[in-house]
Amino acid sequence: MPTHVPDQPVRRPVHDSPDPLESDPLESDPLERERAHLAASRTALRAMRQDVESLDIRDVTANWVNAEVLQHQIEARIEALADLADTPLFFGRLDRTEGARYYIGRRHVHDADGDPMVIDWRAPVSQPFYRASKRDPQGVELRRRFGYTGGELTAYEDERLTDPEEAERVSELLRREIERPRVGPMRDIVATIQPEQDEIVRAGIDGTVCVQGAPGTGKTAVGLHRVAYLLYAHRERLARTGTLVIGPNRSFLRYIEQVLPALGELAVEQTTVEDLVTDATGVTVRGTDDPEAARIKGDARMAEVLRRAVRSGVTMPTEPCVVVRGSRRWRIPAYELEEIVRELLDRGIRYGAAREALPQRIAHAVLVRMEQAGEAPDDRVQDAVARNAAVKAQVKAVWPDVDPAKLVLRLLSDADFLAECSEGVLTDEERKAILWTKPPRGVRSAKWSAADAVLIDEAADLVRRTPSLGHVVLDEAQDLSPMQYRAVGRRCTTGSATVLGDLAQGTTPWATASWAEALTHLGKPDATVEELTRGFRVPREIISYASRLLPHIAPGLSEATSIREAAGSLRVREVAADGLDGAVVDACRAALEREGSVGLIAADARVPVLAGALEDAGLPHTVPGPGGEETPGVRLTLVPATLVKGLEYDHVVLDEPAAVVDGEPDERTGLRRLYVALTRAVSGLTVVHAAPLPRALADPGR
Repeated sequence: MPTHVPDQPVRRPVHDSPDPLESDPLESDPLERERAHLAASRTALRAMRQDVESLDIRDVTANWVNAEVLQHQIEARIEALADLADTPLFFGRLDRTEGARYYIGRRHVHDADGDPMVIDWRAPVSQPFYRASKRDPQGVELRRRFGYTGGELTAYEDERLTDPEEAERVSELLRREIERPRVGPMRDIVATIQPEQDEIVRAGIDGTVCVQGAPGTGKTAVGLHRVAYLLYAHRERLARTGTLVIGPNRSFLRYIEQVLPALGELAVEQTTVEDLVTDATGVTVRGTDDPEAARIKGDARMAEVLRRAVRSGVTMPTEPCVVVRGSRRWRIPAYELEEIVRELLDRGIRYGAAREALPQRIAHAVLVRMEQAGEAPDDRVQDAVARNAAVKAQVKAVWPDVDPAKLVLRLLSDADFLAECSEGVLTDEERKAILWTKPPRGVRSAKWSAADAVLIDEAADLVRRTPSLGHVVLDEAQDLSPMQYRAVGRRCTTGSATVLGDLAQGTTPWATASWAEALTHLGKPDATVEELTRGFRVPREIISYASRLLPHIAPGLSEATSIREAAGSLRVREVAADGLDGAVVDACRAALEREGSVGLIAADARVPVLAGALEDAGLPHTVPGPGGEETPGVRLTLVPATLVKGLEYDHVVLDEPAAVVDGEPDERTGLRRLYVALTRAVSGLTVVHAAPLPRALADPGR
């Protein structure tokens, strides 16, 4: 596998330069030929953009509404065709055995004649770039990878898949791309997707895929690239139904927000479960639950409690309904009205739909009597009867309207109502745990918790069906409660989902015990579960050290491996208690001497102390989360352990592992939190501690 990877952009020595009068330098220098193709491709991309910018739509639309829609589409297309100077237009080349040659890149580019100069990585013809091997060349003779420095093409590497003499090995350019310093938001992995990742990325849209991924296996990137692929392969369908990416918190969303735009997809909404349900219900989360109350509110049994609560207002008619039309009176007896109400209840349709159907059913009973009396009423008569004051009064008395927020407020405030709705479902102790000791005066004054908002969302769906999207990506799914899974599942009942997570990283009191259980709550029990265990991000020394915790936190999971070795990437340093803060600052200063981002991870309670120590030492830093501010150009981030999930840094300094464990309600959750913190590093991890390491981590024999 010949590799041409200079440390600096290639400069051919003067005595090696071909005589321009005797030969074309592009014919004798492969790198110059590739640079020429890159320049030509950029020129073609600019021409494509200019063609769109020059479109005149003044006389091609029927009205101003269509003109606005078309103009918006044109502007989106112009933005998608932007040529980003620091983003390689293509990263690979395929030479096929039949003589065809394709450049593989982030988007399609064609010349003035419409001939492709760069093929979109999602196109079927690009698939062998990721999956072809010497065992299965898939018609590829040569696969070429390109290396870039600051947007300039500086290297290439060839792999001849049909040459039996050439040994198969890990690509040097691939390794360099994976190890490239991480400064700023997460970037795409389109140039480094591996075969097992590509299979998941290109899985069909009609099926739900669950990815159990060990740290560093790229599960988040796989999920985002899957969205980009589905939008390419099923754009018209998803344009109608929509796509959504759901992450664990806003810091995580800020970290991943540039991946899809870099792939040319600008219209995918990204949110958290909390924001998803609060936006839908209109409530504001201002309160918090203790762990036990949150666990009970998140339990799937609450769905049955809410179902009973929603239907609790339905009463059986005791009086007949008398409809007056002209000089005639039509009487529907109470027993017949009761039959209609019971039939609607037994059908199990949503509360609101049944309430809307009830007046029509009563009106139909009136029409039957009219026909028996010799009249010939039509649909207009039935609609008029359904709007009759007597029918409306009957519906209001029998099937009252339900406000989801008011219903949940009553459920959590009224002990008798809660007991009635949860009989045989919750215990007395569980009811007491979720009942408000000081009920608020109303919905607006209530200090709703995140779990309460999910309950309101469930109640709202029992009344009115939640609109479904075409595809939903759910990341860090292992931390969701059953009720949160149901909230997400409602958004893709007629669509599909990509579920991403790691059972070993579950750190909530209600963390997922198994994917089979989680997918059932999501409403996708038949989803395919794929496991990624081959890591690319975390060096072997670090993942092996963190894996000492696996038997204690997730004994059924396979231990992750890594394709990367990095001697000296792990340092464990024990210091005196009175020197801990200074040692942590020294470790951060040493990490900053190397290239890339630095994450100082600490137990939440230690963050203010370490922030002060960093300020005293003159080390600028940022703190993610609602209380922190992001400062461009600052490479050091002080991260609370509770917010670090899903993030990654070139160098990590981990402060006092025992404090991370002690900051959780139980040891198992604490060890899982520690496992997350240990696996955030791409190049180096320094563990600084004064207290003894947790026994599970200190034991090398496991």
